[in-house]
Amino acid sequence: MTKLLAATLALLCAVAAAQTPPPTQRLRGAVQSFDGTTLVVNERNGTVVSLALADNFSIAEVLPIEATAIAPGSYIGTAALPGPDGSLRALEVLVFPEASRGTGEGHVPWDLEPGSTMTNATVAQVVATPQGRSMTLKYKDGEKTVVVPDGVPIVTFKPGDRTLLVAGAKVVVQAQVRDGKPTAVRALAGRNGFAPPM
Repeated sequence: MTKLLAATLALLCAVAAAQTPPPTQRLRGAVQSFDGTTLVVNERNGTVVSLALADNFSIAEVLPIEATAIAPGSYIGTAALPGPDGSLRALEVLVFPEASRGTGEGHVPWDLEPGSTMTNATVAQVVATPQGRSMTLKYKDGEKTVVVPDGVPIVTFKPGDRTLLVAGAKVVVQAQVRDGKPTAVRALAGRNGFAPPM
């Protein structure tokens, strides 16, 4: 009976491992070409990557908005770098549409710059400062203070379509290896040369 139990557990573990989704990688750069089935991206490090499209591939348009959109109660994501006083200095702020409230809530390492973090949280307080504004962010496991200097990109997104993927368009692509091929799962794209800052 013990051997049967061990074999059953091993089989369940193998099934669980097989169901684990492949890791997602973010590619930042510009569209080199797009023919409707293959997206070729020139990454910011100069590497050119050819991507198949996932069956559920989606596109969102990233667009700049006014700083006044950062208000108490809004749900935001901000990539930031730690400051010497323990606060965080924003590199960008994404104000989520209300329908996306709760997406990725928490504070995690991020890959925008070395040492950067990402905090997705609800804005509890915004205070004007001589250099911009300071946000108090609350999420399920804690709280962070993030300083947003003047000039930091503040954006939101809305549903987009494949017409955004023109040569030269700035993109952030979420990609996975599926069936042995690099595959685009989602693209965040800017219009008329605007670069998604996250």
